[in-house]
Amino acid sequence: MVLQNRTNASIDSRDSRDRPQRHPSVCIHVLIPAQTAGRLKRFAPTLAHAGYRVTVIDVDHGDSRVEVLDQAGVKVRHISLPRWTQSYYKSFAKIPWLLFKVTRILLGILAVIRTRADIYHADDITALPACYLAARLRRKPLVYESHELPLVDQRTTRQPIIHAVSVWLLRRMLPYCSSIIIVSPPLVEEMQRRYGGPRADVIRSVPKYQVAPTSDRLRQTLGLSATTRIALYQGYVQPNRGLDLLVRAAKHLAPDTVIVVMGDGPSKAALQELVTQESVGDRIKLLPLVPYAELLSWTASADIGLNVLPPDYSPSIYYCLPNKLFEYLMAGLPVLTSRLPAVVEVLRQYDVGQVVDSLDPVTVAEAINALLADTEARTRMRTNALAAARDSLNWEIESQRLVQLYARLGAVGRTPENVAR
Repeated sequence: MVLQNRTNASIDSRDSRDRPQRHPSVCIHVLIPAQTAGRLKRFAPTLAHAGYRVTVIDVDHGDSRVEVLDQAGVKVRHISLPRWTQSYYKSFAKIPWLLFKVTRILLGILAVIRTRADIYHADDITALPACYLAARLRRKPLVYESHELPLVDQRTTRQPIIHAVSVWLLRRMLPYCSSIIIVSPPLVEEMQRRYGGPRADVIRSVPKYQVAPTSDRLRQTLGLSATTRIALYQGYVQPNRGLDLLVRAAKHLAPDTVIVVMGDGPSKAALQELVTQESVGDRIKLLPLVPYAELLSWTASADIGLNVLPPDYSPSIYYCLPNKLFEYLMAGLPVLTSRLPAVVEVLRQYDVGQVVDSLDPVTVAEAINALLADTEARTRMRTNALAAARDSLNWEIESQRLVQLYARLGAVGRTPENVAR
C-alpha cells in the first residue's frame, strides 16, 4: 500500500510537470477610449497572442464603440463617464480640468479594484493610482507604462500645490512597481533621477510593419501639381508641437513647396487663424485626422516628414521619441527634426534625416528647402528609412521586448515585504 501511494504520488508529480502552465491574467487600464490608444492596440494583442488572458478597462466617451481589441482575443470593459463630463471633450473649458481628471481617476479606481488579475498594467500616469491600489490590495505585480516624462507639462507645473502632491504620490508608488516601461532611451536615467523606482525598460512606439505604398493622395486631395514638393507634419495639433513656427516659415519656402499639417487637436482653430493672418494659405495646408489604417498611404505621398518640436518647451518634449518619426520612416520619408536627443540618435544611426539647430522661421524654411532640393540625399535616406523599418524599426521586432518583460514578471511580483528587502 505504501509503495502504491508513492507510485501514485510520483505519477501525479510527473503529470503536474507535464501539464501546460496557465498564463497569468493581465488587467490593462487606460483612461481614454481603447480605440484611440495606439500603444494599447499593439500591447494588448501581443500579450494575448503570447497566451496571457487580457482585460482592458478603458473610458467610454459616449461615441460609438469600436471594439478593435476584441478581435485579438482581448476582453474590453468600459467605464461610462457621467453625462456632464462630455462637454470637456468638446470645449476643453466648460468644466474644470482638475475636476474632470479626478472624476476619471476615481471611476477608474472603482472599476480596476473590482477586477481580479495576476498582473496590473497602468497605461500612462492617470491610470497608475487605480492599478497601484489593486496591485497592493491583491499583492500582485504592477507595471507602469509612461508615454512621456510625467508631471512636467505646463498645465501641471503652473499649479504648485497640485504638482507637489502629484510628485509626492508618484515617488511613493513607483518603488512598488515590478516594471516601468518608457518610450525613449534618455528617459531611463531622467525618470530614476526625478522619481526613483526600478530602472525602466524601453519599448518604443513603432508601428506594425507595412510595405510603403505608392501614393499621391495629398496632391490629389489638395489639387496640387505633380511637381509640388510636400513637407508633412502629422499628429496632434497642440501648442507644444511647434506648428506656429511652420506657419511663419511658410512664406520663406521655395516655389512649388507646400507644408501640410494633417491632424486635429485643441490648437487647430488658432492655427488656421494664424495661417490667415500670415497670408500663407497657398503655402501651408491643414487637413483633418485620417483613419490610422489609411495613414501610411497618406504619409507616403509626401516628400519629407517634419518633427520640429521646440526642445525647450518642456523636458517631456526634449526627451520624446514620437510615433510620427517611425511612421515617416516606414513610409520612406527623410525626416527634418529639431535637436531632440532620442530623435537625433535614430536619424544618425540609420542616416535617415537632418537636424535643424535653430527654430527661427527663416532657418527652418531654409532647412526644408535644402533637404527637398537635395535629390541624391533624399534618395539615399529613403532607401535607408525603408530598410530600417523593415529590419528593425517595426512592432514585430519591438514586441519581443514586451513579451520578454512579461515573462520575467510571471505571476509573482514585488510585495511590500520584498520591496523593503
